[in-house]
Amino acid sequence: MSEFLRDYLLVVLFIGLAGALVFGMLGAGSLIRPTRSQPQKYLTYESGVDPVGSGWSQSNIRYYVFALLFVMFDVEAVFIFPWATRLEAYGTFGLVEMAIFIFILALGLLYAWRKGVLRWI
Repeated sequence: MSEFLRDYLLVVLFIGLAGALVFGMLGAGSLIRPTRSQPQKYLTYESGVDPVGSGWSQSNIRYYVFALLFVMFDVEAVFIFPWATRLEAYGTFGLVEMAIFIFILALGLLYAWRKGVLRWI
């Protein structure tokens, strides 16, 4: 057997061992845990108050837009970090490209601010 295939066999062996460990732990947990059915377990619980009404409620779209803006600027950091670590290799061209990228993101932030999306009501 070649060294190349032996390395892959080792990876497959570790994956199999990890899967066996996960299923073994889940199986041991299902055998050890108590199984006492109680109706109180299946009630909806929220901050110690008994539930009133249905569990469905309509949320304001502003919360979703706020979350999307957070994700957008969080992903921006994912793009900026590798650029910052290799700035010398990219040179002036990389600096101009990143300035354009940050300018476009700043325009998006300004647009969201002007539309009042960032106001938390």
